[in-house]
Amino acid sequence: MQFALNEDQIAVRDMALAFAAEKIAPHALRWDEEKHFPVDVMREAATLGMGAIYIRDDVGGSAMTRFDAALIFEALATGCPTTSAFISIHNMASWMIDAYGSDTQRHQWLPRLCTMELIASYCLTEPGAGSDAAALRTRAVRDGDHYVLNGQKQFISGAGGTDLLVAMVRTGGDGPGGISTLVIDGKTPGVSFGANERKMGWNAQPTRAVMFENARVPVANRLSEEGVGFKIAMAGLDGGRLNITACSLGGAQTALDKARAYMKERKAFGKRLDEFQALQFRLADMAIELEAARTFLWRAAAALDRKDPDATMLCAMAKRFGTDVGFEVANHALQLHGGYGYLSEYGIEKIVRDLRVHQILEGTNEIMRLIVARKLIEGAR
Repeated sequence: MQFALNEDQIAVRDMALAFAAEKIAPHALRWDEEKHFPVDVMREAATLGMGAIYIRDDVGGSAMTRFDAALIFEALATGCPTTSAFISIHNMASWMIDAYGSDTQRHQWLPRLCTMELIASYCLTEPGAGSDAAALRTRAVRDGDHYVLNGQKQFISGAGGTDLLVAMVRTGGDGPGGISTLVIDGKTPGVSFGANERKMGWNAQPTRAVMFENARVPVANRLSEEGVGFKIAMAGLDGGRLNITACSLGGAQTALDKARAYMKERKAFGKRLDEFQALQFRLADMAIELEAARTFLWRAAAALDRKDPDATMLCAMAKRFGTDVGFEVANHALQLHGGYGYLSEYGIEKIVRDLRVHQILEGTNEIMRLIVARKLIEGAR
């Protein structure tokens, strides 16, 4: 375990920070207001290797570590958590193809996913299956060389603006053992999308329902064997939870930096805000919590890279702690701005709105506690 970055890691982080400062941050408020999905900017990020961070290099991936990914997504999120989070979702969906696809499948899709010429969405949640993902009902019935799909996915990031859907569908009986994973072309006849959801935050990426009505998908598009889909989905979420935690910390770091700058300028009762001890303590606690969450994230990422037996539990722990801390730090930063923090032009209220959903997606923080509790109870037997 390391507590300092080496030269290569510093270079990776600084590259992502520079990209966020130049290409993302100046436009983040406008993208939020206009609900603009910045595909062109994400493709620029992909030219620097950020569209396929931990994809193998034989198909154009960067072949970096989950630790590297945590550094990159935190850095990108300093410019816009929403944009960074979608790039992380694209990476997660692409990794599932890289990790579980055949050589033919990998070479069919990944070279264009790595450049983000093709963009991928991850499709697990359904109207009646959120936290209880094993209860999903979207059905894929085998018909010769195709599956015929019927059902609906809900809250799908990028849906309608992406090219491929990496979807978990039911090919067998009830429970996790009846789930398989299909890679679906978004233009397949019988695939349609709902309206772009009106959301509290994350406005710079579309969120829609995905409907399947007798959509025919080649059996050749299935990743691994039938019945392995739930395992694939959960493996993808281990890394996804680290990524979204990193996005929370990046957004919170920007909020903290904005608060520090504001407190140097704003005066009340004849003194600058940063001269009041009570506010100094608040600032110190924000920085302490953020650093603790970052250290936890690094530990979990290193464990996932090593494939430690407790990696899944550590990822859940880091996600619960880090996304809660990220939101609270951003919320405190808004409070330190007073009424100005509530105005959109200061950029704080957007960060608060964007980070709130991180406590829900990639598994709610209540489910993270459940994962940890089960691991602890199992270990005690």
